[in-house]
Amino acid sequence: MSFGQGGPQWGPGGTGGPGGGPTPDWAALAEASEARTRRRKWLLIGGGVFATVGIAAAVAITVVTANGDEPSASNKPASELPTAADIPGASKEAEPSFEATTPPPPPDPKDFVSSAKKDKAPLTPEGMFPGKSWRTGERLYKKGATDSTTKCTSVTQPALGSVLAKNDCTRLIRASYIRDGVAVTIGVAVFDTAADATKVKEQVKKGLVNSLPGKGVPDFCRTGVCRGTYNAYGRYAYFTTTGYTSGKDVTTGDRKAYGVGDDLSRFAFQRIHLRGEAQASAAAEAPQ
Repeated sequence: MSFGQGGPQWGPGGTGGPGGGPTPDWAALAEASEARTRRRKWLLIGGGVFATVGIAAAVAITVVTANGDEPSASNKPASELPTAADIPGASKEAEPSFEATTPPPPPDPKDFVSSAKKDKAPLTPEGMFPGKSWRTGERLYKKGATDSTTKCTSVTQPALGSVLAKNDCTRLIRASYIRDGVAVTIGVAVFDTAADATKVKEQVKKGLVNSLPGKGVPDFCRTGVCRGTYNAYGRYAYFTTTGYTSGKDVTTGDRKAYGVGDDLSRFAFQRIHLRGEAQASAAAEAPQ
């Protein structure tokens, strides 16, 4: 009985079939097939293990590479980092450097009026007291006569003159101003050094610069009581003699007379200081 073409031939009465020949060893074939199946199974398992190991190795390599010592990483100490010359594309030329410069301080005006060696501007009554009047705020003072002498004691009272002579006064310039019945004569004494002028200020206790009438200023302080002030700036000592043109005495606390005298004393200081400023400015602008 046939169970399909090409298949084994089955018949009754024995194990043989038509055509003869030995009968296959089915048990051996079965064992061989089982052995082949086991080999394929182990091959598949082994291949899976190797594939897993390969993937793990690839991951490990990737992780190590990602955490390696790249030039951009900052894990190395500064001493081991590449220099600019070792980095591709880095400039090897040094950056230009500029030294910090500080401009010299402006000249001090007082320096230019503190010694005869530096104070070289012309020294005249008109240069010291220019114009025909002086205004401060709402108060206008009209200028009267001016003069200048190298004989300092000739235009001062003896008490003041002796102090000027002792400290080598070289010139005394005077100018008078008047306002509302009160007149003031300013006296500016000139010395070689600031130290000499300072000593005069410290040593003088009394005595006045003689009042200077003329050019609209009548006689004043020839008799009666007048007020005097004494100061110094640089190599100049400057004084004021203040009194009423009516001959009225100036008394302590006389606000009118004191105010006029203080105004003109401040004016004398300003004029001396401006003399220093003018020379300091000229020195600053001069070519070095």
